[in-house]
Amino acid sequence: MARQSARQAAQAKPPAEATVKVEKQVVATRVAKSKSGAAVVESKVQVNKRATAKRKVDYTEDKDDESVEPDVNDITDTKDDEDNEPYSTKPAPKKRKTTTTSSNKTADNMPLAARTPLNTLKLAMKIGAHVSAAGGVQNSITNASNIGANAFALFLKPHKTWKYPPFSPDTPPLFSSLLKTNTYTPDIILPHASYLINLAQPDKEKSTQAYSSFLDDLKRCDALGITLYNFHPGSTGGLPMPEACARIAAHLNAAHKATKSVITVLENMCGSGNIIGSSFSDLATVIALVEDKSRVGVCLDTCHAFAAGYDLRSPETYAKTMKEFDDVVGLKYLKAFHLNDSKAPFSSHRDLHENIGQGFLGLRAFHNVVNDERLQNLPMVLETPIDVKGPDGKKKEDKKIWADEIKLLESLIGMDAESKEFKDLEVELQKKGAAERKRIQEQVDKKADKDAKKAAPKGKKGAAAAKKKKKADEEEEEACDSCGGESD
Repeated sequence: MARQSARQAAQAKPPAEATVKVEKQVVATRVAKSKSGAAVVESKVQVNKRATAKRKVDYTEDKDDESVEPDVNDITDTKDDEDNEPYSTKPAPKKRKTTTTSSNKTADNMPLAARTPLNTLKLAMKIGAHVSAAGGVQNSITNASNIGANAFALFLKPHKTWKYPPFSPDTPPLFSSLLKTNTYTPDIILPHASYLINLAQPDKEKSTQAYSSFLDDLKRCDALGITLYNFHPGSTGGLPMPEACARIAAHLNAAHKATKSVITVLENMCGSGNIIGSSFSDLATVIALVEDKSRVGVCLDTCHAFAAGYDLRSPETYAKTMKEFDDVVGLKYLKAFHLNDSKAPFSSHRDLHENIGQGFLGLRAFHNVVNDERLQNLPMVLETPIDVKGPDGKKKEDKKIWADEIKLLESLIGMDAESKEFKDLEVELQKKGAAERKRIQEQVDKKADKDAKKAAPKGKKGAAAAKKKKKADEEEEEACDSCGGESD
């Protein structure tokens, strides 16, 4: 019947537009006899070049799970990230098929929560999340506003590749205009450096590459009027900690002289392997070697601190940790927070971010943070997981999780931690994360048992060797502690 209708329409010689429409229907009908219904859709898309172009734009956002960050010494440049400016010279991936529809795109751009006016909060806590900059850094502003954020982070360029185009001339003025439209100020933005950058890198060629990317980011901050820039200190690569800290400081000094005013913000780390920044003394060592102290600061990540052995769970342990930070580094250098719960237990040295209140840190730790009046007006950024499984079993980002967590954290400001309201909320969130905590705890315990068996001395010779090794380790720890580092 479809073929007969098509022939009759052709014999009638309709106008050109109607002819094109009929031809498309014929193509779709013929394909349907040999392929599935999905192939019909694909064939129609190929006929309609405009629809194809739109689908290519959808490919520009390629998401990564950032709850576990890779070791900077164990990264190979095998994948380009598309979380920033789209590149007309780069074709869309051929193998990947997008399921994005216009209705889904509209839903992604819909506001999920209104921003809470800071003057309505008992303390001016500026809470937000690390949002996407897909399609251009200016889009991060809308994405932040849509989740009700009063602060936000972003990547200024693709963060898993050394290849990056410059901003277009229109980007800085557009970014500035959207900031004003959305009543944001530059001081609440905390861009995050690429995970590839290791300013402690001893290899000359790799060090130059890292510094070049780092400096490029700072110049982008200057162009956009952004005042803070967060980065991971890097890895020693197995070399002495003092030398690694000195290399970081040397790069910072050079970068500060080559840029205007952006503050370079060191992030504390979880303490795995040769990673720098797991102790406050690591951070203090770098800062001590920076010439312009007004251009350096620290971002405290709650998950990293907890995993490294700094407790935040009770008012007493929180106060102790913050006092230690003040004594060793100085509260004047505290410029921002990353708010993440931890899937891994205390002092596990594992960087596994969890949703607020569902991890081993628990809700009380975040109550301690958001009720510390010294931290007012600092950008506080969520990096909690938002991937959820859909009906088809595939993971998809649910940004409403961030919108809800922002409101949750704001609700804790001024809340009585001994009230029934708080206790009920605490229990509810802990139940949600119970299974995952148990799974990770079992992993940690299993590894601890395995390490203990490896370290167990065998016979008298083994005991003597273990004693000798322990003494050597203690001497090494003392040497490292004296210069601001920790032994691995």
